[in-house]
Amino acid sequence: MANDTNARPSKNERRAQAREQARKAREQERKREKRNRLFLQGGIALAVIAVLAIVAVVLTQTLKPAGPGPENMASGGVVFTKDLKVVEGPALEPGEKREAPEVDRKQLPIDMTVYADYMCPACGAFEQQYGTMLENYVGSGDVKLQVYPINFLDSSSLGSKYSTRAANLFSCVVEQQPDAAFKLHNALLSAEVQPDEGTEGLSDDQLLDQAEAAGATVDDELKQCVKDRRFASFIDGNTKAATETGIVGLAKGQRLLMPRSAEELQPEGEPQRLVSTPLVIVNGKQWDATRDGDLEQYLLKLKDKLDPKGAQKSDSGDSADAADSEAGGESE
Repeated sequence: MANDTNARPSKNERRAQAREQARKAREQERKREKRNRLFLQGGIALAVIAVLAIVAVVLTQTLKPAGPGPENMASGGVVFTKDLKVVEGPALEPGEKREAPEVDRKQLPIDMTVYADYMCPACGAFEQQYGTMLENYVGSGDVKLQVYPINFLDSSSLGSKYSTRAANLFSCVVEQQPDAAFKLHNALLSAEVQPDEGTEGLSDDQLLDQAEAAGATVDDELKQCVKDRRFASFIDGNTKAATETGIVGLAKGQRLLMPRSAEELQPEGEPQRLVSTPLVIVNGKQWDATRDGDLEQYLLKLKDKLDPKGAQKSDSGDSADAADSEAGGESE
């Protein structure tokens, strides 16, 4: 009889085949479970790493000392020079002392420093009266202006700390987009923008609108700087230094006026402290409207004395001597 090649597998063969299929199925299941387990472990590890990274950032921000100030403000203020350009420079690092920039007060440009709080009504009145004039004098190169922002009136904004937030915005712009800084400073003290003392002031979004109107690009970097109040500690330090350590920008031996006085000076030999805003220092000496008259006339008189051409015309040298006296000598 011929062999039947199509004969069905025997019972034992079918059992063996079933066992082999079951074995293969179990092997595939074990591989699948192992693969899933590895994926799960990897995902957990990545999640843990991400959480640890977030915790590290939070701890770093929380535990680190008062951060460095903005670039271009190592003295505590920002210096504007010809064409309203910001004088570039490093940031004030933690522990560093605020020191006035080096100046030569025997020649132009006139050295001028203004301490201002963006909620201070008197600061607003000063800017509204003299802002355009100063823009012209600084833009032409006749005056080099340092703006020193403080938060003297934080307690007068119903808990919103408007003085700090406005000064922080200004500092962010000085560091990131300095070409818009002068116009922003002017706008924050304008009658149209400056809030009344005793109100919450502008929101962060409204402050960013003012930055944009001044020519800044409201990008993610600027938004984050405002949201984080990145330079709040720096502004706190500005105010503490001005009211306790003494202001920067005075010439050696010069003294500030006592509060609400146009004659009485602060004690000799002691730090000359900020007692009100705006505080205006011209060539190392405090300018006071009651005592010294109109600021523009004051600057014009000083400019004439410092003008080299005018000094050359004087045979006796009186103009040069007067300029030296008016300039106030060397800075402290």
